[in-house]
Amino acid sequence: MLILSVIPILLFYFLDWKWLAIPWVPVALLGTATAFISGFKNTQTYNRTWEARQIYGAIINNSRAFGIMVKDFVREDDEQSTKIHQEIIYRHFAWLTALRFQLREIKSWENVKTKSYNLEYLKYYKVPEWESILDEELKSFLSEEERQYVLSTKNRATQIIAMQSSQLKKLNEEGKISDYSYVTLENQLKELYDQQGKCERIKNFPYPRQFSSINLYFTNALCLLLPLGFIGEISKMIEKFGENIIWLVVPFSVLLGWVFLVLEQIGESTENPFEGSANDIPITQISRNIEIDLREMLGEKELPPAIQPNNNILM
Repeated sequence: MLILSVIPILLFYFLDWKWLAIPWVPVALLGTATAFISGFKNTQTYNRTWEARQIYGAIINNSRAFGIMVKDFVREDDEQSTKIHQEIIYRHFAWLTALRFQLREIKSWENVKTKSYNLEYLKYYKVPEWESILDEELKSFLSEEERQYVLSTKNRATQIIAMQSSQLKKLNEEGKISDYSYVTLENQLKELYDQQGKCERIKNFPYPRQFSSINLYFTNALCLLLPLGFIGEISKMIEKFGENIIWLVVPFSVLLGWVFLVLEQIGESTENPFEGSANDIPITQISRNIEIDLREMLGEKELPPAIQPNNNILM
């Protein structure tokens, strides 16, 4: 914006290119249209991020409910019951892990690894799903047979819930879960499927390019015309205040252009809430908190540490 502002002023001031002064009306009309489209984009992209946070809030609640139901509904002698509880709940940890790894896979339309400023900002934080391997993460939660099967599938999170359902069916047939409790637990699995599907919808369907592109075009056009419009307005005051007043075009253009350019980048930074940017939903931290809660339900004392922010950024 500084360059775009200084060049026309130099031409106007030193070469007397008076024709660079354009009426303010077309600039104001373009600015109004840009404000509307920027506001629309920012509202819609914020809604995507807020919906993603609501979905993970529901996953927290459903996970806690699922954990307490498993603990209280499965009937067996104490030792066998504890083993079954642990197996099912640990499999739920595997589902949380597989889901967050799937959500942090890079899509072609995401910005975190395509924009230079996003790549530069990556030095301030780490994305856990890019620093580790799903295969290794699942070793703590699944048997070797289950882990190999899950890794051979395309949608790992989906198959893990299917495995949960198969075990619950078997426990019901063995009389270790009553029919009513079995139906209730299956409904909880359905809720988890619903939340997973909502996450996948946001992840796999980008903010429509036509809305994103037109916002960028309008913003760039406005930034190009702003200095010319300001020249037209401020040049009217030269007779009263002197020629040097024309240099006010530079700070005014930079300030107003900065506002619209920042609005454009704010919308861009909230388009994809699972892409691995600093503005992501902290799904790793949420998953760890769920794990801590459910391990405490199992009576475990050695709990994994909570995820701490890195440079005030939680992933």
